[in-house]
Amino acid sequence: MTIVSGAGVVVTGGGDGIGRAIARRLAAGGARVVVNDLDPGAAAAVAAEIEGFAVPGDAGTEQGVRDLLAAAAEHLGEIDMYCSNAGTGAGSGPDTPEDVWQRAWEVNTLAHVRAARALLPGWLARGRGTFVVTASAAGLLTMLGSAPYSVTKHAAVAFAEWLAASYAHRGLTVHCICPQGVRTKMLAGSGRPGEIVLMNTAIEPEQVADALWDAVTEGRFLVLPHPEVRDYYALRAADTDKWLRGMSRLQQRVEEAG
Repeated sequence: MTIVSGAGVVVTGGGDGIGRAIARRLAAGGARVVVNDLDPGAAAAVAAEIEGFAVPGDAGTEQGVRDLLAAAAEHLGEIDMYCSNAGTGAGSGPDTPEDVWQRAWEVNTLAHVRAARALLPGWLARGRGTFVVTASAAGLLTMLGSAPYSVTKHAAVAFAEWLAASYAHRGLTVHCICPQGVRTKMLAGSGRPGEIVLMNTAIEPEQVADALWDAVTEGRFLVLPHPEVRDYYALRAADTDKWLRGMSRLQQRVEEAG
């Protein structure tokens, strides 16, 4: 179990939505929080609110991760928890332009890899560290309407699982957050698929942060703010063809709705 009180924490994408809620919740629990966001004003506003420290920048690039970790370590001394939360929902099908696919890989998958690459040696040497991946229920199931989002979120879940399986015995704690719809700018911009599939059950970002808090205090890997995702995930594994037929029907509804 991670001790949050007094811990040095970094939250990427912390200027709004789920990241902002996580930063607030961890700060309320006594953490010293570094807030990262592409929007300098948003990062500064959240940092001021929680008495944290703003480090604006692009956590979806290798240099951005390197700069963030250097600034965070200088401010915090030790980084005890890294919440790799920044994400992008751009793209549609296989015809999505190459640069959009690449950006999805950079932000939704490689950002986790790059941060872990830098943090793991120190964490393993001292025998403790906590890595939080904000993935999505799309990473356990799928997201109709966006192949890049679905594929890269599956990869994010896979990387989080790999980290946990490989390093838990050496003191690494990993949490993987997999919500369905959350009332954020990303959901608002997801178009008809998001409206039809996710909007009716969408929750507030604060509910995601509370679910993470519970998982941290209980030491659970999988964070499911929508409990029903567990049943969907079980069905997908137990009867994949039945699950795919259901998803196909849902896709037809989306198409019929225009």
